[in-house]
Amino acid sequence: MKRIGEDVAEKLDYTPGTFSVERHIRGKWVCQDCETLVQAPVPAHVIDKGIPTTGLLAQVLVAKYQDHLPLYRQEGIFGRAGLAIPQSTLAQWVGQMGVQLQPLVDALKDELLTFPVLHADETPVAMLDPGAGKTHRAYLWSYSIGAHDPMRAVIYDFADSRAGKHAQDFLGDWRGTLVCDDYAGYKALIAQGVTEAGCMAHARRKFFELQEHGQSQIAAEALERIAALYGIEQEARELKAEARQALRETQAKPLLDDFKTWLLACRGKIPNGSSSAKAIDYTLKRWAALIHYLTDGNVPIDNNWIENQIRPIAIGRKNWLFAGSLRAGKRAAAIMSLIQSARLNGHEPYAYLKDVLTRLPTQPQSRIGELLPHRWGRIPLKARSRGDRRGLTDQGLPDAECGSPMGAQMCPGTTSSIVIQRSNS
Repeated sequence: MKRIGEDVAEKLDYTPGTFSVERHIRGKWVCQDCETLVQAPVPAHVIDKGIPTTGLLAQVLVAKYQDHLPLYRQEGIFGRAGLAIPQSTLAQWVGQMGVQLQPLVDALKDELLTFPVLHADETPVAMLDPGAGKTHRAYLWSYSIGAHDPMRAVIYDFADSRAGKHAQDFLGDWRGTLVCDDYAGYKALIAQGVTEAGCMAHARRKFFELQEHGQSQIAAEALERIAALYGIEQEARELKAEARQALRETQAKPLLDDFKTWLLACRGKIPNGSSSAKAIDYTLKRWAALIHYLTDGNVPIDNNWIENQIRPIAIGRKNWLFAGSLRAGKRAAAIMSLIQSARLNGHEPYAYLKDVLTRLPTQPQSRIGELLPHRWGRIPLKARSRGDRRGLTDQGLPDAECGSPMGAQMCPGTTSSIVIQRSNS
């Protein structure tokens, strides 16, 4: 038979997760002249003397906080792969990672508070109350940079209540424009000098609910008028702040003036207490905050940006159900902040966390900002490692450790290194 060609068919396959074992072999060397023993130091690890690699730790965190897999499910998944890691061990790793990653979240918060426009919102999360034998309602507060700003970041702050003091504690001395809803907890901030920007989506929701529950000419027209405002925002989205403000001034302001006049006219024709009256009253009460976006091109028309960042939390709490304690909630919030910020910056969270956890133990505090999601991946490899290898030879050994009169040049120890072997478990 003579081969005259071939046909090639490609099929997609998938292999479930498998475990492997890394063996770190550190050779020992002695100088024949001075009898100095030299050995490569133990590499710094995010869990001192711990057995999980940063890849395994990153997998556990991403599975729990992005894929919403509770630890007991992960234990079962790992068991099918050949090694059932106890849920208690996984929980310990997660807690330790929350502590280790907190400095990054603190640095991210410092940068977030330098921006003049922020979004804020909060969502309930159950927290275990051991003394009462049940859960009580805690809250995850969310803060992000303005939707029109180029930097992408979100920070979650876990608190045991919805009291406004938590927002005050987080924002501190910050005095800018806060895009938020009409929740009373933000009013103290407004009284202290924070500028309030309202959410047009909340006003629209009142009329949408009115329309959904029955035919309403008022609701239908209100929705059409608000849709026209959003049409202008669609056009303004790609513009710079100054051009965006100018467009709003010329196109949106006349529509809003006419909208308010129409609302006042409608309000005088309907009785107090009706659903239509409540929808109109809400919009008129919030009018100054709702139209604030006209005066600043950096302020968005609504608070949908931060509400979209809360959506993964709403999905997750249906799976992990509750936080075990206030401390556990704060550690979870730190991890979720970095995962969601990484996603906002277009990073694959597993790759980001694995790299950060690998570099974190040797990263100088003065350069912790290099590991933040909006900067990660932009630092050249040589620049990343230069500071981490200060005082080390190319083989990772301290310079001039040998006591030989010829110095480290003649010491065979400087040729030693760490050998990593990988094998299936």
